[in-house]
Amino acid sequence: MLDWLPEAAAAVLAAVLAITMHEAAHGYAALALGDDTAKRAGRISLNPLRHVDTFGTLILPGLMIAGQLLTIGQVQAVFGWAKPVPVDIWRLRNPRWGMVLVAAAGPAVNAAQAIVAALLVHAVVAGEGMLGTELARYLVRFLALVMVANLVLGLFNLLPLPPLDGGRILVGILPRGPAIALARVEPYGLLIVILGLFVLPMVVPGWDPMDWFVRNLVGPAFDLVLVLTGHGAGG
Repeated sequence: MLDWLPEAAAAVLAAVLAITMHEAAHGYAALALGDDTAKRAGRISLNPLRHVDTFGTLILPGLMIAGQLLTIGQVQAVFGWAKPVPVDIWRLRNPRWGMVLVAAAGPAVNAAQAIVAALLVHAVVAGEGMLGTELARYLVRFLALVMVANLVLGLFNLLPLPPLDGGRILVGILPRGPAIALARVEPYGLLIVILGLFVLPMVVPGWDPMDWFVRNLVGPAFDLVLVLTGHGAGG
């Protein structure tokens, strides 16, 4: 009756790892570049509880996992976010480029986690005889979910809209005028995301940006990670 529980547990753990490491990376990068705000706030931590956002970390991933398990019987993608790590841009040694590096640290760590997970699949496959077929398959499935969770989170955060990381990177590299104009969007950024992802699909037939995102960005990125780690595309 609870045959969905191992799948759900694997998906939740994969999402928690992706989100926690993403947020911690921002804090570590800021500290390395001169800003200790996140450290003083207790946010430079690998403890997931320090980064929990009620909706982004618990409710949204939970709804996505439950929806996929109820409709297709497995989890193919999980998306969420944590409480933003506080960064004081004026404490950074180079405020403009420092903020670019701090913003890029989260997606970079997500990419690294996806690659490490893909490499670990080789070890699981090699140790299948010792682990047993059932456990080995479960571990491979978990590592695949780690890859997906990190690629979804990392790539989504690279979209060029503040307060997403891609928006903050773009603010740092654009000329002053366009950068200021884009930065003014930040207070409304999450509202725009929620409207685009959750409201418009309910009222506009055929509008499904997450499906496009997963098929056209996450899917190719997943195949690229497989190729880079010796599995071959579609492995």
